[in-house]
Amino acid sequence: MKGPAFLLAGILLFALNDANSKLLSGQYGLGQVLLLRYTMLLPAFLLARLLMPGFGGPIATRHPRLQAIRACTMMVSAGGFFLGFRHLPLGEGYLVFFTAPFLTLALAALVLREAVPRAAWAWCAMGFAGVLLAVAPKLGGVEGPLSGYLIILVSTTAFAVNQTLNRRLRGEAGMAGLVLWPSLLGLALFGPMAALAWVPGPPLDMMRMLANGLLAGGAVLCTAAAFRHADAARLAPWGFAALPVSVLLDIAFWGRWPDLALLLGGAVVVFACVMSERARRRALPQSMPAQSIPAGNTWAPSAPSGSGVTERTAESGKAP
Repeated sequence: MKGPAFLLAGILLFALNDANSKLLSGQYGLGQVLLLRYTMLLPAFLLARLLMPGFGGPIATRHPRLQAIRACTMMVSAGGFFLGFRHLPLGEGYLVFFTAPFLTLALAALVLREAVPRAAWAWCAMGFAGVLLAVAPKLGGVEGPLSGYLIILVSTTAFAVNQTLNRRLRGEAGMAGLVLWPSLLGLALFGPMAALAWVPGPPLDMMRMLANGLLAGGAVLCTAAAFRHADAARLAPWGFAALPVSVLLDIAFWGRWPDLALLLGGAVVVFACVMSERARRRALPQSMPAQSIPAGNTWAPSAPSGSGVTERTAESGKAP
């Protein structure tokens, strides 16, 4: 359960970051909010590395082009969601965002050549149906402009590409590629924007913008860890768990209690996640035929990616 657990933690942190950013978006610009995010994230990483040499793994990478693309997708995703949710109601914006699991599955199949079973598509579709059930009653009068939907769609695509790259780069463990390079790019990109449209604010607002750095950094690390422990087919249905998370945040920050449609939709999403995991466990081989191997040698049964493999020593010459 490491993969889904890390993904759920990442979803919670991303949602907290989005809620905090939406509260700030009415008074402050994109450049200022994102500049302060990376102003917190980069020094925190460098300080930890100074206090604990080697913290975060090696800075060098064997895939500089992929790291650069991942950093760029993070900038597009962060900036796009900030702008999109400024113009759109949360429910309508989330409806567009929930295409991300489908995009991630498609990219996993096309780019990573991972096998995506039909069950993964089916439970993913059920999760999306739960989202439609929850937000459909609110779509009678579309409040957001077309540009808002397009921005969220571009951001969602960048997010899906980022998750695919996390899976592709899972062999490069550590935080350097996830924190250092995107932070440097963020400072270079959003610094001039912030300087041109800086809005002085109370210390509490500045602290909230800085806190976004820790929230976003933790979310990025958790989602990357999730894709190191599990493949896209297993994680995709769990992505819809952002719906019940958003319901809880609406209650906590805005006092908006869910209506019946939202509760039913959230229940469908949770059911799809649970049944997807149950189907995956049933698909795992329950027993394996005996195999003759030399006594004292090791034997590792094949298992789906991300499930972990237990190495066993056969003293009797037979594998279980």
